[in-house]
Amino acid sequence: MLESYVTPILMSYVNRYIKNLKPSDLQLSLWGGDVVLSKLELKLDVLEQELKLPFTFLSGHIHELRIHVPWTKLGSEPVVITINTMECILKLKDGAQEDHESCGSSSTNRSTTESMKSAVKPRRVQQSASPDPDLPPGYVQSLIRRVVNNVNIVINNLILKYVEDDIVLSVNITSAECYTVDEFWDRAFMDISATDLVLRKVINFSDCTVCLDKRNASGKIEFYQEPLLYKCSFKTRLHFTYDNLNSKMPSIIKIHTFVESLKLSISDQQLPMFIRIMQLGIALYYGEIGNFKDGESEDLTCHTKDMLGNITGAEDETGSVMQYPTQYVTQDSYLHQDDDQEQGWVSWAWSFVPAIVSYDDEENNSSGIDDGMTLRQQKSQSLKDPIISIGFYCSKATVTFKLTEMQAESSYYSPQKVKSKEVICWEQEGTTIEVLMKGELFFDCQIGFVSCQAMCLKGIMGIKDFEENMNRNDEEAYFFSCGENLSAKGKTYLTNSLFDYRSPENNSIRAEFILDAAHHKETYTEIAGMQRFGAFYMDYLYTMESTNGKVSGNQQDPSSVKSEEFGNAQEMSTKSLIVGPLSLRLDSSAVHRIMKMIVCALEHEYEPYSRTKPDLIDGNRAMPSSEEVASLEEYIPTRLTTFTILKCTIVIPVAEFNLLDHLMPVIMGEKNFSGLLNATSFQPLRPLPSVRILVDKINLEHSVPMYAEQLVNMVSSLSQPSDNLLHYCYSHCYLKVFGFQAALTSLDSRGLYCFPVPVIPSFSTALYGKLIKFPKYWTKRAHVPLTECIFELPNLTIQATRAQTLLLQTIYQSWCHPVGNVSSVVVNEALLNEVFQSSGVKSKNPLPTLEGSIQNVELKYCSTSLVKCASGTVGSIKICAKAPGDVGKEKLIPLIQGPSDTRDLHSSKWLNESRKPESLLAPDLVAFTIQIPQSMDYCHNSGAVLLSSIQGLAINVDPVLYNWLIYQPQKRASRHIQQQSVGAVPLGVSVTRKKEDEASVGSAPVARQQSNQASEYASSPVKTKTITESRPLSLPVKTMLNSSEGCRSPEERMKEFIGIVWNAVKRLTLQLEVQSCCVFLPNDSLPSPSTIVSGDIPGTVRSWYHGQASMPGTLVVCLPQIKIMSAGHKHMEPLQEIPFVVLRPILEEGDAFPWTVSLHHFSMYTLLGQQMTLNLVEPMGCTSTLAVTSQKLLASGPESRHSFVVCLHVDLESLEIKCSNPQVQLLYELAEITSKVWNKIQRRGILYQSSVYTETMTGPAPPSSPVKSSVGTVPPDTSTYSPSADIGTTTEGDSLQGGDDSPFSDSITLEQTTSNIGVSSGRVSLWMQWMLPKITIKLFAPDPRNNGTEVCVVSELEDLSASVDMQDVYTKIKCKIESFNIDHYRNRLGEGWQSGYSEGIFLQCREKLLPWGRFVVSGAIWRGIPFLY
Repeated sequence: MLESYVTPILMSYVNRYIKNLKPSDLQLSLWGGDVVLSKLELKLDVLEQELKLPFTFLSGHIHELRIHVPWTKLGSEPVVITINTMECILKLKDGAQEDHESCGSSSTNRSTTESMKSAVKPRRVQQSASPDPDLPPGYVQSLIRRVVNNVNIVINNLILKYVEDDIVLSVNITSAECYTVDEFWDRAFMDISATDLVLRKVINFSDCTVCLDKRNASGKIEFYQEPLLYKCSFKTRLHFTYDNLNSKMPSIIKIHTFVESLKLSISDQQLPMFIRIMQLGIALYYGEIGNFKDGESEDLTCHTKDMLGNITGAEDETGSVMQYPTQYVTQDSYLHQDDDQEQGWVSWAWSFVPAIVSYDDEENNSSGIDDGMTLRQQKSQSLKDPIISIGFYCSKATVTFKLTEMQAESSYYSPQKVKSKEVICWEQEGTTIEVLMKGELFFDCQIGFVSCQAMCLKGIMGIKDFEENMNRNDEEAYFFSCGENLSAKGKTYLTNSLFDYRSPENNSIRAEFILDAAHHKETYTEIAGMQRFGAFYMDYLYTMESTNGKVSGNQQDPSSVKSEEFGNAQEMSTKSLIVGPLSLRLDSSAVHRIMKMIVCALEHEYEPYSRTKPDLIDGNRAMPSSEEVASLEEYIPTRLTTFTILKCTIVIPVAEFNLLDHLMPVIMGEKNFSGLLNATSFQPLRPLPSVRILVDKINLEHSVPMYAEQLVNMVSSLSQPSDNLLHYCYSHCYLKVFGFQAALTSLDSRGLYCFPVPVIPSFSTALYGKLIKFPKYWTKRAHVPLTECIFELPNLTIQATRAQTLLLQTIYQSWCHPVGNVSSVVVNEALLNEVFQSSGVKSKNPLPTLEGSIQNVELKYCSTSLVKCASGTVGSIKICAKAPGDVGKEKLIPLIQGPSDTRDLHSSKWLNESRKPESLLAPDLVAFTIQIPQSMDYCHNSGAVLLSSIQGLAINVDPVLYNWLIYQPQKRASRHIQQQSVGAVPLGVSVTRKKEDEASVGSAPVARQQSNQASEYASSPVKTKTITESRPLSLPVKTMLNSSEGCRSPEERMKEFIGIVWNAVKRLTLQLEVQSCCVFLPNDSLPSPSTIVSGDIPGTVRSWYHGQASMPGTLVVCLPQIKIMSAGHKHMEPLQEIPFVVLRPILEEGDAFPWTVSLHHFSMYTLLGQQMTLNLVEPMGCTSTLAVTSQKLLASGPESRHSFVVCLHVDLESLEIKCSNPQVQLLYELAEITSKVWNKIQRRGILYQSSVYTETMTGPAPPSSPVKSSVGTVPPDTSTYSPSADIGTTTEGDSLQGGDDSPFSDSITLEQTTSNIGVSSGRVSLWMQWMLPKITIKLFAPDPRNNGTEVCVVSELEDLSASVDMQDVYTKIKCKIESFNIDHYRNRLGEGWQSGYSEGIFLQCREKLLPWGRFVVSGAIWRGIPFLY
């Protein structure tokens, strides 16, 4: 009796998937209780059709299939199905292969599915053993249910292989067993009862091994890589909850997998293949390949429901279904950001999960198929979807990256062996991946882990920095850590899983699930995620709310939703990622390992899975109807991603070794570096100066429309789209950084960091950008911005002593100037002592600190199809110096202040008038707008526009600035650092270099220690050679100039420069306003008094001027106000909303000219002690006109040339210069201070360059080189060219032969230069004219013969006009002076100024001289002249 019901169920399955079986044999064996079938071939087409995978089965066979049915104890013992050795090989479907399967529209897919169903249905009716009327009685049905619920499946040796290109991915599971368990998860014979509507199962996987190998062109694997995953065992618990005894489908399905320890190993050769497998998953998810093509989402939905109805008693599939978590972890637990990929895999897996648990016989189902399909489009069906929870939990996971090298074998025939070396390891504790879904309406994926860290292992690129014999502690090896220890945190990562004893399922309570988006967001907040995990938390939520009963779309493929379905479903996708407090140390060891991984990842050449489709725009697009537009206005689905990093610490130390020139060319896409690397000894550098960066919070938000192409297609066809619709046609990105600060710190030999020295105090900033989707649709919309960026910086302050900047420079140069092999950077001890002073010890002469701050910076960039434009403002800039003052107090000395009200500073009257304090509402220091056309040839081109205004600036060139600049660290030859702080000798440098080192050592921060460190060279185990290094050599100037790069003449450069400038200005509408800049040059410090607003320079000067103490002598230079306007331009506000339109656009070349340039209020005066002010240059200005015209010449060569005519006319105001002894003295003092400082800086600069950049070589150069050998010359670097110097300048002590072959032997005259410019750049004609009404020069001095008398010599020059006319063939200069007089005057006490001897006339030169007789007749004429000072 029972056999007639049970046998057909088993037979239908076996026969369905296995080829060439005789049902009669099978039936007889089954009735005997045991079936053994050997060497079975699987029906591959049926498997493909049912699994709906985007893969093709190349082969599939089962070595042995055993079925044991205990007929006598069927109610208490399970049916056991054993598969011994099952092997399947898969490959990706070809493009042509699935074309017939993925039809274009959803309707055809529907019909395909319907026809498939109708084909399936009769077949199943034929197979069924008994017709509908004779259904089994109730007790038999319950017995069959018990049998089906307790089937045991055992698979021994399951082998799955996937092949593609040269990749072979194989998964081997030694044994997998699925059985039913009780509430304590112990093996039992269970059934669903009315009191307990729950079924529990366990699947144990033991020894799962995943291999990834490379095969050659013939398909053979030449040598086997180490497995990705080796003999990993894990448990899966399944928990099914039913609504009632007669439910065909569970209402809640929970499948949770737990792994105690997961160890992944990836070699450099496996990494590109591993990334390829990742890309495959992503491409499948996005529907770029395989079955999920246009319209396929409908088909998938249909297929899912088909599985609900079709597949009966499918326990024998459990093994293959349940390996899903394995793939899940191997592929996804380390690429958490690729959550889309998980979603794709999970959606696919869900489509056949019900197969595990549906149990009714054929007839029951066949009657319900059509009902299920009919309900598919009704809302009620979505309510029947089960809630599915899939989880993966791992206690500890490690990923090790290894570098491999081939090992030659003794035997010719034996396979090659690969030797691997671990270089980097990632450790992760408490990993959770959870997916919760209900049909298509709700999908949520959460990923988190409790802690993670990364460490360096062994050596890298020949440098043995972490070998066992290095005795370096573990803390130094860990360069990244995040989160807290799992033992401290507890098992929070298992919360509510089937492995958590507190979960509802383990306490016989029905679990509640949150399936509402709003409630979900309230519950799973950032704080809740961080409390549960601590290191990383990601929550991806996709929901779809149906508005009119029709469910549209699926997460799989946006393009599947047709435009008519837009308004039917409100979809939403949000993804939030949070990274907990992390610390990262980017030292040489870590950076080189990370870069090496990137290089290995780039070393592959696989065809991309999907190519971007050519942009095809439908010419006759239909205008969308008003209903469609209204529904769009109401709701547009978007994908929102937020990424947050909390409390981030980054430490960047000096590079202890730098071989990045071997890695960077590969990463930048250039050819590989050919230099050989030899193993080198390595000694850690201690103390190790570092930059420490702290960030409180980084927040990144990104939003993009879900169905961009359809949306853009529709919105761009509207004549006047609303701002709201336009907003959704962009992808938007917001970046906010809070509490960014930087400091200098140092790691000592005990592994402790010293107290950090702040360089950048905490500041915050924000950046916003938007980019239009599918710009091809917007080419005809000139006003629509394609890209837009906005940058805001409320406040940024930088403070540093000169010693700190030198140390920063050292750190920067150690990274940016690779020296070929191990870099031997030595940091000057005195410099370190100066920067990191011991606590409690006061320095004898503390250094001045420079502090600069910039406030309220706002910049905006925008580009449309016609123009690129930018605008912005800078609120204010302040720079001041903090210097040690008297009685231990700090002096504050302002150096630069802007904006500053400099309108009255051109005359010294302001010192005695009341001056308003600087207002907080002062205008922005800089405001500008610039607009440039995208294409110069565009017919509607309006030319470029530059509008700018710069407010007044006050600058105080205080001597404290010179003190700051000329600081040099002390040389300390008597002591040296305790540890050997030098690495090995750079390879290829001869031992004899030791002596010359001292000659080229500078006292700069990276100067090498003195000669008592000679042992560093002698003790180096590396053999020294005298061959050239692999880095660029220092070359003599001559050789450099002979190269093709350096042979361009100054004339050609000039021609190029003129061409660039002309192209920039020929259509430029220019409006430039610069307020006066006032420069104070005191000969002693001017600290700001405490009563003055910090940083107010004019206020400080005035308080000193009226103060008790004598004011240091100060020269005041008031630079002129400048205003430049191009022709025909009317004044506009400098800050415009971009893009904007100019009233009179310039269309033709050169229409922008003439420019009107006016300068006003240029003056110079000196402030001396006792409130004395003496003018040097009285306020003056000028107005000038500049015109340029250009004409194309007939091109004689390949490029067209221009001829230019430049005209400049300058009208100057009267110029009056006064000078006296104290002023000359002050000017001399200032000049002397400046020249001394300049000489010191120059001298140090030369030494610094020689010690940092060039490590000169001795020994003969290769014979092929034109460089003369420098052997025998002392010092050795006198005839070499320093790479840091400009071409054409030589380092000190250069001697070039003065023969004809010397590039500098010819002296080039101005005339030759001019004519050359004329020839090379077409022709340049220059005409300049100056008009000056009057120059007066007054020189004052005390009369040496008469005490108390002052003498003045006045020189006057009137009506000066000069012009220069430069043509190709001549240069003409004209100069005309109307009159020229020199008079002298005398000032006696109480008498005022009077003419000196001979009526004060010293020289008179004019057209009509005064008649001499007049002086005789009238006698002595005393001329009183008012002199205003």
